[in-house]
Amino acid sequence: MKTVNEAALWLQSHDTYVILTHCRPDGDAVGSAISLCLGLRSIGKTAYIWKNPQFTPRYLPRLQGLVIDTVPEHATIISVDMATEGLLPINGKDFAGKILLSLDHHPSNTGYAQHSLVLAQCAGCGELIWDLLEELGVAITKEMAEAIYIAISTDTGCFRFSNTTAHTFMTAAKAVEHGADIAPINRELFEIKSKGRLRLESRIMANMEFYADGKVAIACLPQTWVEELEVTEDDLDSISGFPRTIDGVQVGIMVRDSEPGKAKLSVRTANGYDASAYCSKLGGGGHKAAAGCAVAGTLEDGKKAILEVLKQEQVI
Repeated sequence: MKTVNEAALWLQSHDTYVILTHCRPDGDAVGSAISLCLGLRSIGKTAYIWKNPQFTPRYLPRLQGLVIDTVPEHATIISVDMATEGLLPINGKDFAGKILLSLDHHPSNTGYAQHSLVLAQCAGCGELIWDLLEELGVAITKEMAEAIYIAISTDTGCFRFSNTTAHTFMTAAKAVEHGADIAPINRELFEIKSKGRLRLESRIMANMEFYADGKVAIACLPQTWVEELEVTEDDLDSISGFPRTIDGVQVGIMVRDSEPGKAKLSVRTANGYDASAYCSKLGGGGHKAAAGCAVAGTLEDGKKAILEVLKQEQVI
């Protein structure tokens, strides 16, 4: 599919939907799923969101009444904000090969679904969903508008990242026009930090490693720290971008071992560097400014792997 109109016509031709979010769903995935689910219901469709066990407490109140953990008969499976089947939720591996429509904004989308609408010019999948809801003739409610605002604001760092476009701002403005109360959302998502998060940032900073005269920063986040400091997944929101907040850092890398035997890397880059290109060499992908991948082994294995890629790319 190349246009929002094509996707809207396709959605109108089916009746029952189950919407998938990726593992460790972020605000864009959750917000996109909520708004799409509510929008489909508003035009008479039966729609649910698959109950991802990694939904965090921050978003659970907005998901009430929308989730399901069994697939209805003859359901059409669609995904939002998911670039590859490798990102299926931990309880959703059986959906591999069964997704009929992927709605996404990642240029690295692998084309795993039978049909895909991938609009890489969108800063967040929420932008695509808003346009889709308008094309479907949905009367957008305050609940939908706030979900879309959460989606696009989280994927743009509250409109600070280079992926923010005029269309992003226009979508946010429309969300406000439709009742989104953005001040408490912004405070919750971008201002408040728990004491555990602040202690974690201090420890990460104390152990940060720098390369290329400070242009590259690598931070390791052991799961043992998360448990010791009693940090929640909501506390960890946006932690991947922490190394890039340091003055002079152009390539920031966070390495986590939250899954046994696997090092997960999140790469954030400034203009002139390509996070997606680096991560693709390790089986991952994403955007030029933000991408991720996973390496079998320990935190040290993950760090060594990305350092080797950066050497190959002459970044360090």
